[in-house]
Amino acid sequence: MVSVDAVATSINQTAITEFILLGFGHHPELQILFFLIFLSIYILTLMGNLLIVVLVVNDRQLHTPMYFFLGNLSCLEIFYTSTILPRMLVSFLTENRTISFSGCFIQLYLFGFLVTAETCLLSVMSYDRYLAICKPLQYSFHMNSKVCISLAAASWISGCFSVSVVVIWMTQLTYCGFNGIDHFFCDFIPLSKLACTDTSLIMVIALMLSSLFTFPLFMLTITSYICIISAILRISTTSGRQKAFSTCSSHLIVVTIFYGSLMIVYVLPDDPKLRGLTKVLSTFYTILTPMINPLIYSLRNKEVKVALGKLGQTCMLSLRT
Repeated sequence: MVSVDAVATSINQTAITEFILLGFGHHPELQILFFLIFLSIYILTLMGNLLIVVLVVNDRQLHTPMYFFLGNLSCLEIFYTSTILPRMLVSFLTENRTISFSGCFIQLYLFGFLVTAETCLLSVMSYDRYLAICKPLQYSFHMNSKVCISLAAASWISGCFSVSVVVIWMTQLTYCGFNGIDHFFCDFIPLSKLACTDTSLIMVIALMLSSLFTFPLFMLTITSYICIISAILRISTTSGRQKAFSTCSSHLIVVTIFYGSLMIVYVLPDDPKLRGLTKVLSTFYTILTPMINPLIYSLRNKEVKVALGKLGQTCMLSLRT
């Protein structure tokens, strides 16, 4: 005869076939408001980043390494936000927060891939600004078209492979019992807590891989800006310092927001009282940063403003004809 405990154990060990993204569902009265807010953010993100891509492709004045990398970053931001926001919008509108087993791991993979690719691109862009300001005479040699294409391709490829091992490994784990992910997307740490098997080894491997791929890039970015700021401070004239700083200030703002929010989220202790704050802070590097990047670059870069004016004139002429 099968004991009650055996039956309970069997039920608890039933494999999970779908997950529930709890997200911001604890505020049912605000779901429509959340839907309108995040829909507006998504539309602005798509329009802003697509506009940057169009400007970089069409305007010959923007055919420089800096804007080539910016175009890549805008493409990445479109994919990045599209990995998370459409599923969020559906859950706000229909209150259906379920996501399939395969869909969850696809989202986890795409998120990890795009975050890694973004850290690579931001580092490449900081290195580009370092060469432009600290070694201007060697800039055209070090940043020729072949080098730019290679660096951009390496950023995308490194993101593609960096998370593959961890995600494939996680799909082999057994998930049972409670299937609610206390987040608005399938992130690594909340998902790993639902596994019935021991995850200590995979946590160590994930930490090692993330450190291997992100820490050197972060240090490259920090070192580049230390050198940049030192070089700018050595410029004798105020106008010269302002001109030099204006070429990298937009990127510095983007880097600060991205790394700042990312580090705070993953440094905060795993306390149930802080999970709401963690989710809010996660929106900065997953949702808000892709939206404000085009605004920062378009408002602070004279070349983008000029290109935007040309595009506007071209559109007006085409409408008149």
